[in-house]
Amino acid sequence: MVAPGAGPPTETRTEPVNSTELGSRSQHLITTCTQVGLSIAAAESLTGGRFVATLVDVPGASAVVRGGVITYATDLKSRLVGVDAEHLDKTGPVDEVVAAQMAAGAARECVADIGVACTGVAGPEPQDDKPVGLVYTAIAFAGKAQVSEHHFTGDRDAIRSLTVAAMMSDLDDFVARLAFGPGAKDEES
Repeated sequence: MVAPGAGPPTETRTEPVNSTELGSRSQHLITTCTQVGLSIAAAESLTGGRFVATLVDVPGASAVVRGGVITYATDLKSRLVGVDAEHLDKTGPVDEVVAAQMAAGAARECVADIGVACTGVAGPEPQDDKPVGLVYTAIAFAGKAQVSEHHFTGDRDAIRSLTVAAMMSDLDDFVARLAFGPGAKDEES
């Protein structure tokens, strides 16, 4: 069902997030999803709801955003969005399979077409031997998920902001390809 690792390659990003660009991408995403009738739900860990908050800042977001689940605590990833508890015990919450299952669970629990998720280490200290800045983001659609691994630098706030920007960028690209075909983003550039 879930195929982690099938998404974009590992990304390292250090530049600050441009809030104007993020707002523009959110607007584009909401407009495109509205036009093609797609709904979105999210399961967020380290971002604590920032991703959904960014989406709902856009007028008309209620036509697209079904909801979000904040699974900051490890046990909530299993209880609220159905991440396999044995897998969580084995790997900890910062894992590509966990991200994929979170995205699939968000879509299922919120009855949305697309699920988006993030899990990672914002700092200030490493977690379960995972370094600060390691983040997994995922998009689930039609029973499959694509996962991206990121290595962000900066303080806690910067890592959380970079995570929201990565989720927004990946989702915008995914929706454009879904709505307009594989070459859609290339033609827009």
